[in-house]
Amino acid sequence: MGFDGTLPPAAPAQAIRVVLADDAVLLREALAAALAAAGFDVAGQAADVPQLLALVAREHPDVVVVDVRMPPTHKTEGLEAARQIRAERPGTAILVLSQYVETRYAIDLLREDPAGIGYLLKDRVTRLSELTDAVRRVADGGSVIDPEVVSRLLGRSRGHSALDELTRREREVLGLMAEGRSNLAIAERLSLDPRTIEGHVGTIFSKLGLEPAPEDHRRVLAVLTFLRAPG
Repeated sequence: MGFDGTLPPAAPAQAIRVVLADDAVLLREALAAALAAAGFDVAGQAADVPQLLALVAREHPDVVVVDVRMPPTHKTEGLEAARQIRAERPGTAILVLSQYVETRYAIDLLREDPAGIGYLLKDRVTRLSELTDAVRRVADGGSVIDPEVVSRLLGRSRGHSALDELTRREREVLGLMAEGRSNLAIAERLSLDPRTIEGHVGTIFSKLGLEPAPEDHRRVLAVLTFLRAPG
C-alpha cells in the first residue's frame, strides 16, 4: 500500500510464450502475426523438427504449436516431436495442427494424459478467436480436441465400455467436454441452464466411476475414458 493509502498497481500478467513449427512459411508467419497481435509472446518459429527441438530447448515455451506432418517425409514427424517434447518437458503444452481429420493421431497424442494437449484442424485455426482460445486453454492445462474429430470418435463403433451407460445427452456433453469446453460454454452450446449441465457432468463422473476429486482432474479422466474406449 502506498503512502496515500492506495494499493500499488498489479504486475502485468506474463504473456504466454509460444513456439510455432510448420514448414509452410506463409501459414507459419500468419499464425505468428495473429498470436502476437493477440498478446502472445511468439518466441520463435521452426520449419523442421531439429529447429523445433532446438528452439524448445533454448526458449522454454509455455506452448508448442506444431503441424503433424513435417519434413523430410511429411508423415508423423511433428507428432513424434510433440511426444518427445512432452517426455522431456512434461510442463510444456502442445497444440498439434492437422490438415486432415486423423482420429488415430489425436487418440495417440491424447490418450496418455490429455492435460495441456490440443489437436485442431488447420481450417479451424484460420479463425483467430478459436486459435487463441485453444492456445490459452492448453497453456492452462486443459485439453482441446477439434469438434470434427470428436464427432468421428462419437460415431465410431465400440465394444462394451462404461460409456454405454451414458444417455444420448450425457454423451453429447462428454463430447463437448472433450473439445475442452467449460460447463458454461456447453450450456450455451446446448441452450440449457448451466445447472442442468452441472448435473449432467456429475452424472457422467458417477457413471464412469470417477471418485470425488477436483473437477479439472475428473474432467481429464472423463476425456481419457472417452478416448480409451474400444473402437
